[in-house]
Amino acid sequence: MNYFKTGLLLAGLTALFMGVGYLIGGQLGMLIALGFAVATNAFAWWNSDKAMLRMHGAQPVTRASIPEVFQMVQELSRNADLPMPKIYLINEAQPNAFATGRNPENAAVAVTAGLLRSLSPDEVRGVIAHELAHIKNHDTLIMTIAATIGGAISMLAQFGLFFGGGNRERGALSGIGMIAAVLLAPLAAMMIQMLISRTREYSADRMGAEIARDPMGLANALRKIAGGAQVREMASAESNPATAHMFIVNPLTGRGTDNLFSTHPDVNNRIEALMKMAGSPQMSGPQVRASSVPNIRRNR
Repeated sequence: MNYFKTGLLLAGLTALFMGVGYLIGGQLGMLIALGFAVATNAFAWWNSDKAMLRMHGAQPVTRASIPEVFQMVQELSRNADLPMPKIYLINEAQPNAFATGRNPENAAVAVTAGLLRSLSPDEVRGVIAHELAHIKNHDTLIMTIAATIGGAISMLAQFGLFFGGGNRERGALSGIGMIAAVLLAPLAAMMIQMLISRTREYSADRMGAEIARDPMGLANALRKIAGGAQVREMASAESNPATAHMFIVNPLTGRGTDNLFSTHPDVNNRIEALMKMAGSPQMSGPQVRASSVPNIRRNR
């Protein structure tokens, strides 16, 4: 079903590419946009995870560089019955994290330096488990492709405006087309965020709590991350807003409301669901365990 949804998303975005191309350059522009869309779709399928990591300046984490995090991901991957993903660190003060990759065998989890500094080990454990749940559910494929193509749509519209394209034979309609294309770019990114079902976050929260066997660790982490996102701007996310839906909490400042166009469910609703889960018989007693990792500090 996730691959089917991905196909529908790609088809819809290809049609949007062609529509923007037509508004900018008529039939020739539509054909050029179609070729560009095909190339972008192929790139997104095979390389969008690498592009996502580059956009945010993520650097690889090894057992030697941050052994506590490496061990934590290793343990949680076993809990989730997943191959161990690659681990990356983003040098941003805002606490946040995301997962990417077209399948579990080619997946990566990226965390910010702010997340490791401001969260306790159990809270970091909950966040990583949430991201592993996205990988296990194959959410990362559609989320990463959406991020890549969303940025490409904006680039295409800006390209048309910069070069002043358009079909001169259509006169004023050409100028209107270029203006419409530029206005469509942010709307297209918004549409992508809406197409990525926000119920995926609730599902990943629940599965992540099961993987970590500690709903309250994730609940407390969400509370801290949401607070940090409001006061600490993430420069790489502000520069690439089409990637906002990839993060565990919306990294864009001032956009945390739970409305029609939000990329994420309201954090308070997510925390409430996790607290109910923590009180359930399935999550009580010996199943809820603390992390075996005593402290998280980056080796210098």
